[in-house]
Amino acid sequence: MFGLFKKKSDIEKLQDQYKKLMADFHSLSKTDRSAADAAFAKAEEIGKKMDLLNK
Repeated sequence: MFGLFKKKSDIEKLQDQYKKLMADFHSLSKTDRSAADAAFAKAEEIGKKMDLLNK
């Protein structure tokens, strides 16, 4: 209840985006390979940003 109005940090926002893109990648990998590759590329970019913020 106390975390209800807590704002997300930048790293938490990036983690949410990364999880969503990886889920999209997984579902698209069975039907549309080019769209799956694009989603994976975006997820990798976000992963690199998360690595930079963690350092």
